Amino acid sequence: MSHADDTIAIVDRGDDGAPVDPRSLLVFRAVGQHGSMSAAADALGWTQPAVSQHVRRLERTHGVPLIARRGRGIELTPAGLELLRHADAVAATLRDAERALRAHAQAEAGRVRVVAFPSAMATLVSPAVRGLATRHPGLDLELTQLEPPEALRTLGRGDCDVAIVFAYPEEELDLSGFEALSLADDPLLAVLPASHPHAANSEVTLASLADARWVAGCVNCRRHLLHAAARHGFDPDIRHSTDDYVVVQALVADDLAVAVLPALALSASRNPAVATVPIVGEPPRRVLALTRPGAASVPAVSAMLAALRIAAG
Repeated sequence: MSHADDTIAIVDRGDDGAPVDPRSLLVFRAVGQHGSMSAAADALGWTQPAVSQHVRRLERTHGVPLIARRGRGIELTPAGLELLRHADAVAATLRDAERALRAHAQAEAGRVRVVAFPSAMATLVSPAVRGLATRHPGLDLELTQLEPPEALRTLGRGDCDVAIVFAYPEEELDLSGFEALSLADDPLLAVLPASHPHAANSEVTLASLADARWVAGCVNCRRHLLHAAARHGFDPDIRHSTDDYVVVQALVADDLAVAVLPALALSASRNPAVATVPIVGEPPRRVLALTRPGAASVPAVSAMLAALRIAAG
């Protein structure tokens, strides 16, 4: 039996017709990523006819158009867009398999790509990496700052190994397809000008700040502020917006607004000219380390997760 026959024999067709050829799927992914047959051929080191043949084979086998020509390029059809999503997942799984084999072959030598939101990068990732450099000097670490929505997409594409994200109590993160490690509960604090009447209080209610001017943070943080304020019966007067917690504190210090910041952000950078007061009845946000299924069994990723647990205390 030929090699091709062997391949066909081990694929379970199930009840839904012909199976998707994995090699053609990855060739199609290159076309979708690069926007044309010729660009995909250049990226793969193939000829354009060979690339076109794989795409036509997928369309012919499954009876659905995947691309439409637009000038010199192409546009994916709805079926093509759906197939590209599955192709990204397959490519990510193949990279996971490749990395797992390489990590096992090299013990704990290997590369770990970590994405994290800014305050976690400063307070959790940095000390974790410092510890890893001592315990596992063979690890090659790559760090990128991303807010949670983009971090989730990056992990889903297989373009990172560990994604550190946060979620406010009212948020329901879609963690399907990921494994989650809880790192910390991150309390929320009111950030007030030193001259504010509540600056010396041991605690404060959100409702007591209803008449204040506000500075709001990132998209998720702003959404949480609006949600929390609504629970207390008011609509905050948001005058300023910035996702830089240093700027937030500077605006508060200059008596231009009040704010709510997580403890991690204040640990990363604290302006001595502001007062921070615990907020009564406001649960903390969750900080999670996410990986793709099975990735935590790779020694290099496992070492990174262990270091993050130590850094989080």
